[in-house]
Amino acid sequence: MNEQIDLLDTDEGSSFPPEAVPLIVDLDGTLCRTDTLHEGLLGLLGRDPAKALRLPVWLREGKEGFKRHVADGHVLDPALLPYDQDVLDLIHQARDQGRPVALVSAADHRQVEAVADHLGLFDLALGTGSPVAEGNLRGAAKARFLAENFGEGCFDYIGDSRTDLPVWAVARRAYGVRTDAKVQRAAAGQGTPLETLGNDAGWPVRALIRACRPHQWAKNLLILLPVLTAQDFSQLPAALLAMLCFSLAASAIYIINDLVDLPADRAHPRKRLRPFAAGAADARQGLTIAAGLLVLSLLSAIILLPGAFVATLIVYLLATSAYSFWLKRKMVADVLGLAGLYTLRIVAGAAATGIILSPWLLVFSMFLFFSLATIKRQAELEDMAKRGADKPAGRNLIVADLPILQAMSIGAAQAAVLVFALYSQDPEVQTQFGQPDLLLFICPVLFFWLGRMQLMTRRGFMTDDPIVFTLRDRVSLLSGVTMFAIFALAARGGVA
Repeated sequence: MNEQIDLLDTDEGSSFPPEAVPLIVDLDGTLCRTDTLHEGLLGLLGRDPAKALRLPVWLREGKEGFKRHVADGHVLDPALLPYDQDVLDLIHQARDQGRPVALVSAADHRQVEAVADHLGLFDLALGTGSPVAEGNLRGAAKARFLAENFGEGCFDYIGDSRTDLPVWAVARRAYGVRTDAKVQRAAAGQGTPLETLGNDAGWPVRALIRACRPHQWAKNLLILLPVLTAQDFSQLPAALLAMLCFSLAASAIYIINDLVDLPADRAHPRKRLRPFAAGAADARQGLTIAAGLLVLSLLSAIILLPGAFVATLIVYLLATSAYSFWLKRKMVADVLGLAGLYTLRIVAGAAATGIILSPWLLVFSMFLFFSLATIKRQAELEDMAKRGADKPAGRNLIVADLPILQAMSIGAAQAAVLVFALYSQDPEVQTQFGQPDLLLFICPVLFFWLGRMQLMTRRGFMTDDPIVFTLRDRVSLLSGVTMFAIFALAARGGVA
């Protein structure tokens, strides 16, 4: 145990009696409910996507070099990481017993030290690249390091995965955090009695479904709009298939967006409860699901739908990627991007069905969704103002921008109503409806709904997404039903 005491003495000069068996804690997946390397890499690429070109060079330097380069560019804020309460309780219990506690992880030593400094619970913090530890502190290498410095069977260890099996084998007492049945069987097979903390690991199906945000698929109903306006219901199957492809692709993008936005989400009062921000699912699982959804979406589109739709879907994926990594941090371009993505759904519906759209309809949708996009940002700033904050994380906005955003939203809403009136008088549209002038009665309902949305936002009742708010608000739903009824009467030629 002499080596153990020397190593622990390096930080603060404190010593521990030989009977005070050290507790060694892993970081990724154990103390922290996520992987700091994966999140650090995502954060780095989110800030500078061009760094992706450097990844092959970094990987050739081995795991230690790769981790060093990622940490050079981005160390996660330890105050925002999701920590496991069971592990924290065990750490506090050990400290109450007068035992030394060390954080030893394969993560870069700067990340490990940042976490240790933030929590203030550790007598020693070591990671890959630390001056006193050579190589990548993972698996067998970590087991050798701990056995050499603390003594085999002279420390307790908390880990979470199969890579911790060699460490558990040389520990006095082995703790497994959210370990699955396979890991538990492997530990038993090597003669290690594993004490488990938390629920079994595995793929958190419910959390990943939540991360896909299936409730947001309602936005893709816009793909059906060309079929409704042209009243060509023979194309409805193609439009529904296109809607499914867009929904799968959108879910993949939501996951990627959430992973890129993790620091901002964790600092948000509601978004911190999202699956990845809360640590209910990890980045590796999210990227796997996102890749699977993208492949399924693209293959379905290529095999079953026209090439024009496939091209539109690819444009959508490129545009949403540009939005996630760049546009959403640019003022005005942010809301323009959101409005464009909504309008692109209508274009996708036309591409899937071969229906030619009225230019007035596209202009109307751009104004309408620009108004709703600015309402979305207004709602965020109203919430920030109530909490006494000045600027939302990850956005180039400040609370003082509220009057400007509101003015832009009101102006766009009024323009949308005007353009819809012009759309109703388009000669081509007039030939498609039995009583096209009835469409004008939609205008006052639009005025009412958009005006009410503004007031609800100003009064602080708007959620983070006006589309979701609309689907949950009875008055908004009634307005939608009314507009659809007027549209149907205009198509039929009035009341029979």
